Amino acid sequence: MKTFHKIQLVFIALTLMVINTTYSQQPGLQYFRPNDKNGLNVFEPSKEDTVIFDGLKVRVGGDFAMQFQGIRQSNTAGNLTKLGSDFNLPSANLNLDVQVLDGVRMHLRTYLSSRAHNESWIKGGYMQIDKLDFIKPEFLEGVMKYTSITIGLDEFNYGDAHFRRSDNARAIFNPFVGNYIMDAFSTEAFGEITVQKNGLLAVVGLTNGKLNQNVTVNDNTDNKPSIYGKLGYDKQLSEDLRVRLTGSWYINKGTSTGTYLYGGDRGGSRYYNVLFTVPDVDGNTEGGPRDGQFNARFTKLTAIQINPFIKFKGLEFFGIYELADGSNEFTAPQADTEGAFTQIAAEVLYRFGADERFYLGGRYNTVTGKMRESATEDLEISRVNFGGGWYLSKNVLTKVEYMKQQYEGNAWTGRFAGAEFSGVVVEAVISF
Repeated sequence: MKTFHKIQLVFIALTLMVINTTYSQQPGLQYFRPNDKNGLNVFEPSKEDTVIFDGLKVRVGGDFAMQFQGIRQSNTAGNLTKLGSDFNLPSANLNLDVQVLDGVRMHLRTYLSSRAHNESWIKGGYMQIDKLDFIKPEFLEGVMKYTSITIGLDEFNYGDAHFRRSDNARAIFNPFVGNYIMDAFSTEAFGEITVQKNGLLAVVGLTNGKLNQNVTVNDNTDNKPSIYGKLGYDKQLSEDLRVRLTGSWYINKGTSTGTYLYGGDRGGSRYYNVLFTVPDVDGNTEGGPRDGQFNARFTKLTAIQINPFIKFKGLEFFGIYELADGSNEFTAPQADTEGAFTQIAAEVLYRFGADERFYLGGRYNTVTGKMRESATEDLEISRVNFGGGWYLSKNVLTKVEYMKQQYEGNAWTGRFAGAEFSGVVVEAVISF
């Protein structure tokens, strides 16, 4: 056993040495969010032109995350699997970022290991254009000084929560282990324009509303696009105080598109095997990689998310107020098809130590609503997280949390009736 621990320590030391060497050789990229602690609390990449273009540059990066999970669960039916305390399957990303031209950058992320897929999987990629000099020198320079154009098949910029979530193994920006219950994240074919000037922010974009891309049509296909946008203000008011407030919207009027806004995460939930059932008398089980999150799968979806963010010295607050309403017309045709849900989240952190390497904090997250207006009671989910973390370096983060999630009220049926799970999770993250 002592020999095994020595081998582990040697492996960890070698890994950190390789990361440190690789990171020190990474090229600087234009209009880029660093994939380490320097990217913390960065939302849209800044329009400050701080990197001089001197030819094509390729930046190879990665993420690695592993959790030790000690969660227990129960429900009214008593048919949930028994969970022990052990390590989850580690997750890993491969990131390629390429400075193609002056003001033109490409990003590609591959999930090397994730809950939802056994094989490597391309999460998505995009091209970000911050200058149009490839058309002719200084073309629309006055416009592009404040404007970014992004085109690709990747996550699109609805809300601010997706900047703080764990993207499979890229968990270095998430102060806790789990993402939000209604996790607004999807990868779709999209194009968006972002304008930033003097703290003011505006985003407008369009997606094709599909997570799984195909050209096959049938009687139910309508291929309605999703329209989304954001308006906000983000300003460093003083050396100690930063204030940001944004409002985002997402609209899709189709019956076969737009259902993945809260179910597009191919990495799966960060809490493994929660709400899985034991085999019934016929040998059937229930459970999937996204359990612990909630997706009403509304068609004709309209969603609005409001996000305040305040940082005063080491004290940090981030919030979510979100409304999502839509129709179950396609999935369950009947006269009563409209439903709506409200999500509220509040996250308070205190960062301290040299370069704010340590933090403590808590998060409270609730989702309340009805699948159909005729329902007499609301479906309710609540979660609390308490924990902290330590940035060993700008590339390495360890964090620990206690969490508890409950499915409350009489509206829940089946395995969700009276369900709850709680416990301690420790996560180690490396990003570069």
